[in-house]
Amino acid sequence: MSDADPGLLPARLGYLLKHAHLRFAEASAQALAPLGIDGRELAVLAVLAADVPLSQQEAAKRLGIDRTTMVAMVDVLEAKGLAERRRSPEDRRKNIVQLTAHGQEVLRKAEDVRVDAERRFLAPLPSDEAETLLRALRTLAISG
Repeated sequence: MSDADPGLLPARLGYLLKHAHLRFAEASAQALAPLGIDGRELAVLAVLAADVPLSQQEAAKRLGIDRTTMVAMVDVLEAKGLAERRRSPEDRRKNIVQLTAHGQEVLRKAEDVRVDAERRFLAPLPSDEAETLLRALRTLAISG
């Protein structure tokens, strides 16, 4: 059997990570759909819920996305009534992005949904293996 044999795909890390991610993304999308948001929007809401008000640029940096994408994401969240831009009192060139009261409520509900979706996704694994997987992924994501 050669290394290019399709039968070996399930043994490859890239294949496994990609397909696990696709399954989880689909499950998350279905779980979040009744709230009118997707996983990317939830991530932005979670970052914007920080104790310290963040500019669009600061939020984009925390999320690891470019400024153009962040502007588009905030536009969508504003259109949904979940976030609003305000001029920074310290630097009028900056937009501070904050959650609206509706955005805070959607975030609370979405976090409950997210936790449940993660629990269901990891349910085929014994709890100690699920924790080991999460720790390993956290290590890999942070070390890069």
